[in-house]
Amino acid sequence: MSDKTLTRMDLSEAVFLEVGLSRNESADLVEKVLSLMSDALVKGEQVKISSFGTFSVRDKNARIGRNPKTGEEVPITPRRVLTFRPSHLMKERVASGIKT
Repeated sequence: MSDKTLTRMDLSEAVFLEVGLSRNESADLVEKVLSLMSDALVKGEQVKISSFGTFSVRDKNARIGRNPKTGEEVPITPRRVLTFRPSHLMKERVASGIKT
């Protein structure tokens, strides 16, 4: 496994190099895309990116959990969780380790 993490700055730099926008325009574009995705998820909408995957929000009910160290039962409050489901193409690409 790699210790490398892809950051917003890395995405902005890639847009700058590939598309030819200025660095500021590239950063603004990346921020706008991430903001649109976040806003859609907050509203409960799905974000589907072809050949990549689908982000969605799920509501989880309250339940009783157990502390594995002590065995004590603990109530877990209801919450919303973000899920990601990769596309079949992404799964295959990750499994094969092919870079573009």
